[in-house]
Amino acid sequence: MPRLEVCVSTQQLLLFNTGNDTPVCYSISTAEKGVGQQQGSGQTPLGKHYIRAKIGGECPLNAVFVGRRFTGEIYTPQLAKQYPHRDWILSRILWLCGCEVGINRLGNVDTMRRYIYIHGTPDTEPMGEPHSHGCIRMRNQDLVELFNAIPVGTPVLIKR
Repeated sequence: MPRLEVCVSTQQLLLFNTGNDTPVCYSISTAEKGVGQQQGSGQTPLGKHYIRAKIGGECPLNAVFVGRRFTGEIYTPQLAKQYPHRDWILSRILWLCGCEVGINRLGNVDTMRRYIYIHGTPDTEPMGEPHSHGCIRMRNQDLVELFNAIPVGTPVLIKR
């Protein structure tokens, strides 16, 4: 089974696949406020996770999601001007669930209840720098490639 490693310090996501010794490396953007587990912190949680759900596989590139639902909109610069304060969740969603009770699962540290995803973001947003509100942002094309390469249940380790 493939596995993912998210490295906050290097702002990279690595896809390890059982048939290949060399991981595929993607540039990402984690939380602007750093790492942390607490509900409402706006931080990216650390530790062992897994992909709980894959959302949007049938949607077009740059599909806009609100509340994990496709709005019917396709992201454009004009749409961005119309809604300047949206935190754009685009193309696909990989919803994370924590595995470690008291660290990233249950109570006020529950990654899934915090709605922490790996998701697409506008191509104008920087990668390789922390700018998200807690989630892990990726380029849309990279995310679609990753989405198609992994199943639900894929382990995800988020580390400093």
